[in-house]
Amino acid sequence: MIPAIPQDMYPQIILGLIGIAGFLLVEALCLSIANRASYVRKVNARLQVASKVDDRQELLVQLRRNRSLGADGRFSLPVIWFNRLLLQSGAGIGVWRMAVYVLVFAAIAYAAVYRLDPDPLVAGPAALLASLLVPTAVLKFMCGRRRSKFEAQLPDAVDVVVRSLRAGHPLPVAIAMVGREMPDPIGSEFGITADELTYGLDLETAMNNMSARVGQDDFNLVVVAVSIQSKSGGNLSEVLGNLSRVLRARFKMRRRVKALSAEGRFSALALSALPFGVLGALMGIAPDYYSSVAHVPIVKTVLGCALGFMAVGNVIMYRMVNFKL
Repeated sequence: MIPAIPQDMYPQIILGLIGIAGFLLVEALCLSIANRASYVRKVNARLQVASKVDDRQELLVQLRRNRSLGADGRFSLPVIWFNRLLLQSGAGIGVWRMAVYVLVFAAIAYAAVYRLDPDPLVAGPAALLASLLVPTAVLKFMCGRRRSKFEAQLPDAVDVVVRSLRAGHPLPVAIAMVGREMPDPIGSEFGITADELTYGLDLETAMNNMSARVGQDDFNLVVVAVSIQSKSGGNLSEVLGNLSRVLRARFKMRRRVKALSAEGRFSALALSALPFGVLGALMGIAPDYYSSVAHVPIVKTVLGCALGFMAVGNVIMYRMVNFKL
């Protein structure tokens, strides 16, 4: 027989059941929000813009401007290398918003440096240097991450094109299918290429434009294959099928090399973070340990030399563990 529950335990049981119900409710809300966020991430940026724009030509112009290009697809900044970096990063913020971000960061850097050393001749150049180096470093990081995602998606995208060609579709239709079916970054890039083909660009020029927007080396193999086939003919589906297997093999090799060099990369990160960690610990334990000598001129020189040597060491370690395949 089941023993009877004492009446004095009823409040505790009720509170426990309320707590469990609340936990399940919060979990359900979190799962709902996570599923919604996952769905939004899967829909590429081009389709999100297309849902708000009726005219397809206006869609192409807006996508180009979001990627720091002009309405005709050319660079909109006179500094070509920075414009190319902003384009390949996939930031999607446009030229003017990027300029505002740079100015805001320059003002923050100036205020921070001026607080440490209230000399405009020191704070001004330091803020200018920081406002140039930090956005460039952030954009380079975004470029590398986006190229890695594009590299991982490229074999699947080529397979979609191959299946579409074998089903009897022309190549522009296969490209548009990749733009509809695959997430960012490859979905938006193929979608923009499909829009450019719709509005008069030839296939070779549109593929070269996508290669310039991505900056990924393996994609150049696809561009060359499509360019040669468009000029001399041949079985493009067979060529792209073989190329897909080569791209997968190269991707696996890169991942294997990255796994083998992981120890060196983490050692470099630990050695780079160790001095700053020790400095933070000393500032927390003994705040006056460095402040008593901070006004001595030679201290700034020594710290500058130390940071310079750290930068050189980081570059050397990066070159030692970064393999080009």
